[in-house]
Amino acid sequence: MSLVITGASLLGERTADLYVDDAGMLVDAPVPGAETIDADGLVALPGLVDLHTHLREPGREDAETIRSGSQAAALGGYTAVLAMANTSPVTDTAEAATRVWELGREAGLVHVQPVGAVTRGLGGEELAELALMHRSRAAVRVFSDDGRCVHDARVMRRALEYVKAFGGVVSQHAQDPALAGPTACCHEGELSGRLGLPGWPGIAEEVIVARDVMLARHTGSRVHVAHVSTAGSVEVLRWAKAQAARDGGWSVTAEVTPHHLLLTTDLLAGYDPTFKVNPPLRPQEDVDALREALADGTIDAVATDHAPHARHDKEHAFVDAAFGMLGLETALGVVRTAMPGLSWSDVARVMSIAPARIAGLGDQGRSLAPGSPAHVVLVDPDADVTVDRDASASLSRNNPWHGRRLSSRVVHTVYAGRVTVRDGSLV
Repeated sequence: MSLVITGASLLGERTADLYVDDAGMLVDAPVPGAETIDADGLVALPGLVDLHTHLREPGREDAETIRSGSQAAALGGYTAVLAMANTSPVTDTAEAATRVWELGREAGLVHVQPVGAVTRGLGGEELAELALMHRSRAAVRVFSDDGRCVHDARVMRRALEYVKAFGGVVSQHAQDPALAGPTACCHEGELSGRLGLPGWPGIAEEVIVARDVMLARHTGSRVHVAHVSTAGSVEVLRWAKAQAARDGGWSVTAEVTPHHLLLTTDLLAGYDPTFKVNPPLRPQEDVDALREALADGTIDAVATDHAPHARHDKEHAFVDAAFGMLGLETALGVVRTAMPGLSWSDVARVMSIAPARIAGLGDQGRSLAPGSPAHVVLVDPDADVTVDRDASASLSRNNPWHGRRLSSRVVHTVYAGRVTVRDGSLV
């Protein structure tokens, strides 16, 4: 289906029309009979790319499916998501990765790119089928045991050496289990002591980040740090990026979640399990450091860590509740609310261009110019949205933004030239 998008503000910088041909590509002239979208007053960005999405299928379809997660992603302006491997069974084989990829294609709303497990069954001991997953139709490039840390340095080194052969990247859930065990759920400090909640100190993240950037340098490979949450990790990343730029031949990238850019640990005072995430919400000084690092490029990308849960997994005492919160439909609004001074070109950099580059998705995060695939999101920069968790496309309702006003509104999403969201509703 051909398309003409009229009067859009490209990256908030200049007004132009966008033309899409029948093959779903941006072209330099309109195609006869094309459908028209009036984008006057709207900002056009390349479709958003999420490096960190939990779609739960297979195994926990009561919390989310690839189809429902794809719907949530499209409503949030995404045209590609990376589906994490901690499913049941774990995505640790070529067959499992291919099945996730196929289900994403069947849904047809966004590109669903499987993330492969680093170790078999997320056990942290034996490497999974890294090369076979990469050579499968799913073409897996990113590997992560997210939810668990690859805490054995020898295993992490082997994984980095292995993926180097095909340009892959290992995404680490940085949590030293000796410093922050499985019950740790609140930033370690005065509040955790007063509430009687097991503490999760920032150093448990920082020591793994420091170790892994050194392993990346040693192996000449690529490491990606998931959901960075502390000022100390930012310091390590800033040093590591300077070293990598000087040395060449290895790289370190990092992501931050929308909730770590806006929410603080003070919210845990009410024991509301909606705000239980891993890593935990941190104090304001960490939030400030994360915002600065995202703005200056020390942190490369925003990733949602969209983590849907059925009600019976969240509605427990805080210590016993599942970790995680929803994020796909609200990510852009949270980023705009947390960092209103971030330019639209920088929003595109951290939510589309950099994530696509890290993930190796060559047809995503492209410029809005002829010759690029037509992955486009159109945003009303002046509209505020009051979040209603019951209106979510997700099957879960663990939404921390319920009742909150967020800046900017996704109006239309175009995936491969096809309109998937029109006027804020799924097509």
